[in-house]
Amino acid sequence: MIDLAEDTSSNPLTRLGSQPIALTAAVLVLLIAGVTSIAIWRAYTGSAPEADRVVASRQLQARTAQASEQLVEKTKGLEATQQESIDQLQVVQDQLQTMKRLLALQQADTKRLSEQVATLNESIDGLRQSFASARATEAEAPSVTRRKPARHRVHASVRKQS
Repeated sequence: MIDLAEDTSSNPLTRLGSQPIALTAAVLVLLIAGVTSIAIWRAYTGSAPEADRVVASRQLQARTAQASEQLVEKTKGLEATQQESIDQLQVVQDQLQTMKRLLALQQADTKRLSEQVATLNESIDGLRQSFASARATEAEAPSVTRRKPARHRVHASVRKQS
């Protein structure tokens, strides 16, 4: 067993294992040195979390500005389209008013012509009735034979012979 005791005293790792406080202190010093070196490295290279937040906020502001510009452009486009639609609607309304006026004039002309046709029909009916009554009076009156004048008879006989 003495041999074992001598082997442990000559090996430094075994000696550290027997003193856990020293081992823990050494590991702690190494960790603190590592964290400190990382913090110093980030501070000098500018990749600290605050710098990342600043970069992220600037990117967000740039995206917001770009989105705002796009919205303004789209709004202007919509305004132009709406104005064109209003202008076209005004033209259509003007054409509709013109068509209404023309239709009213055409209806007035149609009414006037219809009245004239009705008046002509009444006149024609009156003439028919008068013609019918004249024929009726003629039929009741004794028939008188009319003779053609002599010169018509001569020409008629000449024509018959040829």
